[in-house]
Amino acid sequence: MNEYDIVLRPIITEKSSLLKDVGNQYVFEVQRDANKIEIRKAVEKLFKVKVVSVHISNMEGKKKRVGRFAGKRADWKKAVVKLSPKDTITIFEGA
Repeated sequence: MNEYDIVLRPIITEKSSLLKDVGNQYVFEVQRDANKIEIRKAVEKLFKVKVVSVHISNMEGKKKRVGRFAGKRADWKKAVVKLSPKDTITIFEGA
């Protein structure tokens, strides 16, 4: 697995924008079987920053209905990555 397989996409929501501004924390969707060490190394290599801490959470997919048919969205994993105070990730700046 390379770092592009581990970090799938950034999560840009109102809450993640607040975390970025207040705590220098960034939120990513990551691969389901990735651990904290792999996530830390992938973010450091992709964005050339120093990671202070990583918090991960398994997110359960929402249950949805289309008419009489019930279904479920896929489960996914979220990682909140805290960077050192001098580092930033520029892809979040325009959002």
